[in-house]
Amino acid sequence: MDRRDFLKTSGAAVAGWALTGCAAKKVEKTSGHEALASVPFIPEVVRSAITRDIKPLLPLNVKNIHLKVGARRPFAVMHVSDTHIVRVDNRDDEAKTKLASRRARSMAWGEHYLDEAIAYACNHGMHMMHTGDLYDFVSEANLDTCAQHMLMADWFVCAGNHEYSKYVGEAKEDEAYKADSREAVSSAYPNDLTFASRVIEGVNFVAVDDVYYYFTEHQHALMEAEMKKGLPVVMLCHVPLYTPEALAYELKATKGSCGYLTGVPEEITSKYDPGVTYPEGQEWRYRKVQQHADKPTLDFIAWLKEQQLLKAILCGHCHRFFEERFSPTAMQYAVDATYHGGAQAVFFE
Repeated sequence: MDRRDFLKTSGAAVAGWALTGCAAKKVEKTSGHEALASVPFIPEVVRSAITRDIKPLLPLNVKNIHLKVGARRPFAVMHVSDTHIVRVDNRDDEAKTKLASRRARSMAWGEHYLDEAIAYACNHGMHMMHTGDLYDFVSEANLDTCAQHMLMADWFVCAGNHEYSKYVGEAKEDEAYKADSREAVSSAYPNDLTFASRVIEGVNFVAVDDVYYYFTEHQHALMEAEMKKGLPVVMLCHVPLYTPEALAYELKATKGSCGYLTGVPEEITSKYDPGVTYPEGQEWRYRKVQQHADKPTLDFIAWLKEQQLLKAILCGHCHRFFEERFSPTAMQYAVDATYHGGAQAVFFE
């Protein structure tokens, strides 16, 4: 029995949780301290760490997107990403508790805004889609909260890098690192996190894992099979795919240190990390190493640009809204972080 099934059958889906679902009320602007006092799900150790200089709580910021893709009937999706829920309890070790107290200072409202987005979707008859980093690190409490939220709406999701992060930056994150928590993480989600597809009103949504800045040959083969279905395709991934415009913005924001995009050419990534030096044995910490695009990744992206059935890409990771042309037939839409209050309402025709 996976984590979601356990919560459902144990009755935890409707008891003992501070989830608002469709009953959520519209949030008006208020002081952060007033709002914080009314939020019961924040652990005390985390609450005490974020009471200083907390920002005002604003209403959910929903950006509307309209896409004509050839759907059988009009429908809508609520797209959110980078919620970064921070929960710990007595099942988690002291290191995770200290991590939570640090990380929650800037991401205190992720769970609140996620509930707001779920309520918005319920009230407007929308499907829910999340493009990664629903929680900030792997903890028993975060996994339970993730599974609980997956029971609150009709979800389709893809993974983010934080889905598998145990202590945030403590070790090299690769397939072996991911495998260490894959079973526990997968039990909290409704679909496969490496590759999954779902057809809604004749539109094929395909979720692909690119959390460590690469695609595999196996994912490429699976996507080719999806294209052969002959349906318009909307791809979900966590890390946005390289475009010159997106890279220019990211390099400006990071002062040239990196781009946080999948598929950036080698001649650019090789210049990442100006002035940064890590000790021997920790070369994996360099952004030019982490974000290096291998041949299967570059081949996949080049092939994807040629697919006329690709109509859009939904993504997150960069914690900002942007939309840019990816290919002749597809726009790429990144959504601001949920903990900022960002969301996209995507209307399909």
